[in-house]
Amino acid sequence: MVYWNIFLAFFIPGILGYGGGPASIPLVENEVVDRYHWLTTEQFSEMLALANALPGPIATKMAGYIGFQQGGIFGAFVGVFATVAPSLILMIVLLGILYKFKDSPKVKRMTLLIRPTIAVLLGIMAYEFFLTSYEGSGLLQTIGLVVVSFLLLEKWKVHPAFVIIGALGYGALFFNST
Repeated sequence: MVYWNIFLAFFIPGILGYGGGPASIPLVENEVVDRYHWLTTEQFSEMLALANALPGPIATKMAGYIGFQQGGIFGAFVGVFATVAPSLILMIVLLGILYKFKDSPKVKRMTLLIRPTIAVLLGIMAYEFFLTSYEGSGLLQTIGLVVVSFLLLEKWKVHPAFVIIGALGYGALFFNST
């Protein structure tokens, strides 16, 4: 029964919390504090502060923590699954519909119209990242990082995670602003 309660405590906010983690926090609090009494308001706020300090989606961190607290490792799994299940189900349904109509001229036209939009959004994001980098470290450093990263990724086929870690390490060593 506890696993079913964990599932409901996170599935319902997942369905109703449009907008992701921040929008579902009050819904999770209602389930966890008011409905099931697993945490007090103070404990929930402390858990929320800790979850905000860690990387990744907040809703899954809360679900994992509370699920583990109430039902062990399987409880954590149930909580995280219940959090992502609404999006997962919706994606599968929508993908099924899209796949069913993939040969439709309207769907093909829609896909052709979406691609340039995504390209422009990615270009804007890259430009903003470049500006932020330029303002923080200067033009020479930014161009150097871009060139070295490009060579590592394209010429020497280094995994992107290692390039990111290297750039973070470089920034930590040479641009410590504390």
